[in-house]
Parts: sequence; C-alpha cells; structure tokens
Amino acid sequence: MKLKQFLKQASSVLNRLDALLPPEVKEPDWDALAYRWQSIGKKGVLESLPNPHTFPLSRLAAVEGQTAKLVRNTEQFLSGRTANNVLMTGARGTGKSSLVKVLLHEYAEQGLRLIEVDKTDLVTLPALLTILQNRPEKFIVFCDDLSFEDGEHAYKALKTALDGGLSLRCENVLVYATSNRRHLMPEYMDENIGGEIGVRGEIHPKEAVEEKVSLSDRFGLWLSFYPFSQNEYLQAVENWLQAFELPFDETARHAALLWAQTRGSRSGRTAWQFVCDWAGRLPEQRVAD
Repeated sequence: MKLKQFLKQASSVLNRLDALLPPEVKEPDWDALAYRWQSIGKKGVLESLPNPHTFPLSRLAAVEGQTAKLVRNTEQFLSGRTANNVLMTGARGTGKSSLVKVLLHEYAEQGLRLIEVDKTDLVTLPALLTILQNRPEKFIVFCDDLSFEDGEHAYKALKTALDGGLSLRCENVLVYATSNRRHLMPEYMDENIGGEIGVRGEIHPKEAVEEKVSLSDRFGLWLSFYPFSQNEYLQAVENWLQAFELPFDETARHAALLWAQTRGSRSGRTAWQFVCDWAGRLPEQRVAD
C-alpha cells in the first residue's frame, strides 16, 4: 500500500517537473516548408508549421515595384549569387508581410524555406544559424513587425548576425524583416537638438542616434510601402474576389468603398478583410450596407 502511494506521489512530481522543463530537442522536420524558431535558454527549437499561410503573387496589388526588387534579390539568393538582407517599412496593411508569404508559394519548389522568428527569440539567432549552415535548402529568417523599445537589447544580437558577415558565415540564410518604423527604434525630438543636458543626459547624443540607425543600416535592401489610392484598393479587392470566384460588379465595388470608409483605411489588409466578409455572406446578403 505504501509503495502504491509512493509511486502515485512520484508520478505527480514528475508530471509537474515535465511541465517546467523545456521540451526534448529533436531533429527538425526538414520536409516542411515553413518553421517557427523558439528560444530555450541559450539555444532553441525549430518547429515545423504544417500549413503555412501562402498564396500566389497575382493576389497582391499596388506593390509591383517592391515586388520586382524583392523577387530579384530572392532569385539571386536561390541561384547561389550574392544577395542582401531586406528591410520592408512603411504604412500598415500595405503588403509587407504578404510579399514574404508569396515568396514561399512561388519558390518552395526551388528549395526556399521560411523561418518565423519573434523579436524576443532573436537572442538565440546564432544557435539557429548553426543548425542551418550545412543544410542544402535556402532559408529566409522572417522577422515580422520588427521594432524595439528603449531598454530592449535583443536588437544587438540581430546587429551581430547582420553585420556584414551573415552571408559569409551562413551562405544559405537571409533575413527579411518588416516594420512600421524605418529605423526600428524609437526616435525623439531631443535627439535632433543635441539631447538633454543633466545628470542623466547623454554626453554624446549623436552617438546614441548612430546606435539606433546602425541596425537598419545593416539591411542591404530597403523597400518602402505607401498607403493605397482608391484605385489600388479596388484592384486589391478585385484580386481577392477572383480567388473566391466572386464577381467584382458595381454592388461589390460600392460595398468595398463603404467598408474602407468605415475603417478609415485603404490598404491590402482592408481589402482582404472586406472580401472575407463579402465571401462569407449568403448571396442574398451581398448588398452594400
């Protein structure tokens, strides 16, 4: 009886310990197309994503110039030629993240793989590169909505990885990042007027500014995205309606314009959200509200 009680208590303790300990490190599923990197201590785990969100290039609108440059850079990378890490910045909802997802759809058969890394996991980026460096695939490390606040230090690990030697140390890896901030770091008015003078003031304010700019400076290719015009927004709506095999008639056009007006935004994201609503309605409900 005492043995049975002891085994029960031991099992309870082991179950609680199992919840606290990091998962057992296993060989990644190299047959997957997309992954998520999660830090564990000074290393991490590369988890496969079985159903990555991708779609054809034809679904995008109003980003032809940015697309051409990103595609060219990616094709250079896939062909074994030199290529740059990429920083995409600008207005929200204008296709920055979508462009990266499109690349996976278009180039997965040529060996392209996508790895999503949150900014909190960037501190273990060197460990990830060690795992990837001898693989035959070409990997894009994708940092979505990247920005850093004062006091965050994960950006220093990213600077180290990007500092002119990423392609030399790991030729099959590039970093593609998106952000609403051009320099990825908060900037303040007093940095432009010499900084605050005082006990805790920055003695060399220009050096503090240089520290912030130096992170974005390590991305060789910058792509800027801008708010959509009305025609560009409607083109995005039409593209997504075609994906659902729905007509872009006058009723849909009017409803799409009303949708954008209520949101106070014209963008690819707004177009996608409208089409999700429109496609989900019953046919008799597809009227301009």
